[in-house]
Amino acid sequence: MQKQSLSLSFFWHMHQPDYRGADGVMKMPWVFLHAIKDYYEMPWLLTLHKGLKATFNITAPLIEQLNLYSDPLKNDYFLSLWGSHPSELDEESKLWLIKTCKSTQYDTMVKPLARFDELYNKEKLNDDEFIEFEVIFMLAWCGNYLRQENKVVKKMLQQGCGYTQKDKLKLLKNLTKFIGTILPFYAKLQRKGVISLATTPYNHPILPLLLDMNNAKYANTHTTIVDNAISLKEDAIEQIERSILLYEETFGVKPKGFWPAEGAVDEVSVSMYKEYGLRWIATDEAILFKSLGSDERSKLYKPYIYDDVTIGFRDHGLSNLIGFNYRFQSGHDASSHFMSSLESIAYAQDNPTVFVILDGENAWEFFHNNGYDFFNTLYENLSSSSWCTTVTMDEVSESKDIEKLEKLAPGSWIYGNFDTWSGHPEKNKAWEFIYKTKSDYANHDGEVSEAVAKEIQYHFLASECSDWFWWYGDDHVTEFALEFDALFREHLVSIYRLLNMQPPSELFEPIITKKISDSFLLNPQSSITPTIDGKNGSFFEWLGCGSIDETKLYSTMDRVRGPIDMIHFGHNEEFAFFAFDGTMSELDLKNLELQVIIQESDEKLSFSMGKKHNNRKVHLVIGERIELALSRSYFKEYNSVHLRFDIVQKNNIVQTMPGFGSIFINFEETYSNNWFI
Repeated sequence: MQKQSLSLSFFWHMHQPDYRGADGVMKMPWVFLHAIKDYYEMPWLLTLHKGLKATFNITAPLIEQLNLYSDPLKNDYFLSLWGSHPSELDEESKLWLIKTCKSTQYDTMVKPLARFDELYNKEKLNDDEFIEFEVIFMLAWCGNYLRQENKVVKKMLQQGCGYTQKDKLKLLKNLTKFIGTILPFYAKLQRKGVISLATTPYNHPILPLLLDMNNAKYANTHTTIVDNAISLKEDAIEQIERSILLYEETFGVKPKGFWPAEGAVDEVSVSMYKEYGLRWIATDEAILFKSLGSDERSKLYKPYIYDDVTIGFRDHGLSNLIGFNYRFQSGHDASSHFMSSLESIAYAQDNPTVFVILDGENAWEFFHNNGYDFFNTLYENLSSSSWCTTVTMDEVSESKDIEKLEKLAPGSWIYGNFDTWSGHPEKNKAWEFIYKTKSDYANHDGEVSEAVAKEIQYHFLASECSDWFWWYGDDHVTEFALEFDALFREHLVSIYRLLNMQPPSELFEPIITKKISDSFLLNPQSSITPTIDGKNGSFFEWLGCGSIDETKLYSTMDRVRGPIDMIHFGHNEEFAFFAFDGTMSELDLKNLELQVIIQESDEKLSFSMGKKHNNRKVHLVIGERIELALSRSYFKEYNSVHLRFDIVQKNNIVQTMPGFGSIFINFEETYSNNWFI
């Protein structure tokens, strides 16, 4: 079949929740850190290559918080501590600073800076070392644009160590000045037609759940919803209106499109978007297939229109390759794979439009060099392509021949349902708190001034942010879970205090039952020698092995995880052993390969999963589970190795394991410290 012309619509979503507490101070620094690393850099990378276009979505809380960095020490709690001399801080503040700084990705951001790596691994820091640690942490977060174009950042990186308190304050002043250029840069590129800009309902709420909590059951009949749910339609309307108003104040024009928070849609919310003049939205392919009652891939590669609103449906596989898989590959290899995947679509479809939609900020810290090599190679390939054209969502919505969608199924971009934000007891408890606070406010018999009423409404809208519900339950974990929990409850507590009412005591108790979910990684405790037979009943053979629970791994952009849920691993003097548990029925073994990547040598071992392998170097048996033994001879002179596994179907990566990077095997470990009598 002849290759067709393909239109590629890149859509980058830029969002942070509202970190402001009742005092108006941001309690966590992620807006600032991603501002110096990603928000300017992503559109800047696009401009380095001729003729490329993309769509960027910028949420209201992000806009408002970026504007607060005109006075960073006043408005950002982390920076108020960071900017102080260590001698002025108490021990608790120092520990929180260190915790935050050490949340930086180690392999890609800490390790490349020798002094950061050295200080990162020290147990105690004196005041001078503490200052150095703070400065180099901030430099590590500076993106490629700043490293290449900003004189202060370039000079300090070249210095490498020995930073002083004076250096720290100079860097902060420079970076806050830079942040002031970000939003004007987006506005400039939109005026030039390089990008189209969109936004999201004001506080990033799951709008269909505000309108009707029953949408959670409509999308997944197994979901348990809150008993006393009430419609928050008036809030939903205000979330839309406030967002449009702020967008117009910021960029000088009204938005043409929205990214509904988390791609969450239903028919009523789309009708509301139409009423406010929005021409397009975007969501996930799962919604399209549920709406059509078919998962035929050819249906995906074109825009649709429902109730006069154009909808782009994201290609889940391609989007997740960028967000989750390409971090483990070189920029050249990842770009080649992506272009090859697009080319396959161009051969198979009639003038397709492909929607690649993902988080525009959180994935790149897992990439080498903040994704710079990947994007430069990919954008160069796209720029020189004769068969692929990049288009904005504004341009897509102007197409004349768009197929009509007769119905739109409710759901989000995660699994096509709303389970990430409702159903779990913790998530439902948070909704119950909102409903109770709403009821108490409605029944309040005292007068409140217009100013107080506005402040109360601000807290209600902020409490409806999807991010709080993201961290409740056991589907995502973060070491900052308690901080997110406290921010949510503080909004509701503030409402009661504004009403001069005593907040219910339960609002002062964490909703989250664990600060961090049980660890997803357990290291081996002893040498093992299991029988490789593909059976799941050999518990004692694997006793003492390490394990990785893939279901507990998280990213701030989720994915439909692959079929493997649990990995077991260990070794003896001759072999490294691995077992993979999951939904084996999802694996079409005859068409799959298990690839093992040895990071030290960059060697790739490939084994067909449709047959047994049983020789001196490898034993691979697939039955109730996947079991694998690899001879040490594969690892040559290495005493320790980092291994990664891909399940591959032709050109598509079904799953990369482990989700966080690689499995470390130390063949010299004797586990003698674990022996007991």
